[in-house]
Amino acid sequence: MKLVFACVSALAVFAAGSVEAQTQPDVGFNLGVVNDYVFRGASQTDGGAALQGGVDLEVNSFYLGTWASNVDFGDGTDAEIDLYGGYRTEVGGYALDLGAGSYFYAGEPDGADYNYVEFKALVSRAFGPATLGAAVYHSFDYFGADEKATYVEANAAFVPAERWTISGAVGRQWLDVSGDYAAWNLGAAYALTDHLTADLRYHDLDAPLGDARVTAGLKASF
Repeated sequence: MKLVFACVSALAVFAAGSVEAQTQPDVGFNLGVVNDYVFRGASQTDGGAALQGGVDLEVNSFYLGTWASNVDFGDGTDAEIDLYGGYRTEVGGYALDLGAGSYFYAGEPDGADYNYVEFKALVSRAFGPATLGAAVYHSFDYFGADEKATYVEANAAFVPAERWTISGAVGRQWLDVSGDYAAWNLGAAYALTDHLTADLRYHDLDAPLGDARVTAGLKASF
């Protein structure tokens, strides 16, 4: 936990030092609602709806942000609060995103050990209306009983027409206690306005963590 705070603090120092070069840093807000909060194929709300929102700050390729959602694990845990930071750049036509995030769970039972830190490396490249990407996430002390955990994902997005985006992802989660599993999703998003997007998506996984799910959500971004 101390490591992620050190990383985020370092990013904050870099970002602060970059304000002079970029006098108007980008600040974004988002607010959304979804019928089921699904993370890597598994519901985080026991099949119930979720209200979610966050804020992001970006200065000269460095970014900091926070995001929150209600959750329901059936044990009194009622909210997830994320704090993350990183650096985005482009090399040889490839978009790179390197960062770290900290996940906190409000109301977790004593001894649950839900809070964890995760590091990530993302790469993607656009080919006309299509974008292909890959991502690796790793935690040295993961959620609950699991310690080391790695998630690897391949993803793609395609814009067939104005305002439409079709996207999907296939990933595999390696866990040292709970067991490994694969997850995937496929869906479509439609930009209702410049700030409001609707998303309909199918999720599935090959682990006994729940059934296949269809999620529908609205997200406003400013």
